[in-house]
Amino acid sequence: MPQPEPRHPENTLHSVVCVKVVPKPEEIRVDPETRLLERSDARLEINPPDMNALEIALDVKDRYGGQVSILSMGPPNFEPGLRIALSLGCDHIYLLSDPAFGGADTLATTYTLAQAIHKLGQFAPHPPSLIFCGEESSDGATGQVPAGLAEWLDIPQLTLLTRLDLDLARRQARGRREIKGGYEILEAPFQPGSPCLISVKTAANEPRFIDFRIKNWSLQPAQVTIWNAADLSADPNFIGLTGSPTWVSELAAAPLDLRKRIFIEGSPDQIADQLLTLLAEVVSSN
Repeated sequence: MPQPEPRHPENTLHSVVCVKVVPKPEEIRVDPETRLLERSDARLEINPPDMNALEIALDVKDRYGGQVSILSMGPPNFEPGLRIALSLGCDHIYLLSDPAFGGADTLATTYTLAQAIHKLGQFAPHPPSLIFCGEESSDGATGQVPAGLAEWLDIPQLTLLTRLDLDLARRQARGRREIKGGYEILEAPFQPGSPCLISVKTAANEPRFIDFRIKNWSLQPAQVTIWNAADLSADPNFIGLTGSPTWVSELAAAPLDLRKRIFIEGSPDQIADQLLTLLAEVVSSN
C-alpha cells in the first residue's frame, strides 16, 4: 500500500532523525579482548531516547507536512529494526554500513553522520531542514552526539526539547525546554540546506504505534539506501577506530558487596534485643 500523502504536499520540509540501534540493556556484553560491546547474541531495538526524537519529527510532519528520513550507522542486521520507523510514518532509511565504521567513538560517529548529511543535501529530493537526535543512547549514555554533530555541520542547535513548533514563513524553529521551576523557549533559524539540530529530552513524549496500513510498504527494499565509507567520501583517518581518540584501555569488575543474611530467633523480647544490638553496631560503624 502506498504511503499516505502529507497534509501539505507542496512543503519541501525535510526532517532527518539520527537513530541508533542498541542491544537490550540486560543483554549487553563486553568482549574482553577487543573491549568493545558484543552485540551478536543480543536482541536489538531502536534506542528509546531516539524514539522520542522520532515522535517529535513525525509530529512536525503531521502538522507542517514534508518528509522524515532516518539516518543510522551500523551493520546490515540493523535494517529490520530500523524498518519499524517506516511503519510509524517515516519516508526513507539511510543506513551507513561499512566495517571501516566499526569501533567508532562519539567523535568518529558524529563525523560520519555529518558526511552523510552533506551527501543527503545533494542526494535527497530536498536538502535537510531539521536534524533530530535523542538526548543520549542507552548503551553509551554520553549525550555527546547531538552537540558534536552540530559542531561538525556548523549549524545552530536547540537542546533537550520537549516540544517543537515551526514558523515556516520566518523559517524559525521554536522549542520548549524544561528547567527547574518552569520552562524556557528557544529559537533558531533553519532552511533547506542550512538545517537546525534538535535534541529531544528522554521520555519527552509517548511514541506512536505502528500504522498497519503501511506495514507492507515499509518492507519493500526500495525504502532503504545503504552507504559505505566510499559513498560518503569519508576521510579514513576520521572514521572507525582510527578516527576515535578515546577507547577502553582496561576492563575491571566492580567489587560486589554481599548483603548479610542474619536470622534472628527467640521470643519477641529476645528478637527485639538482638535487633537493637545489630542496629547499634551499624550506626556506630558509620
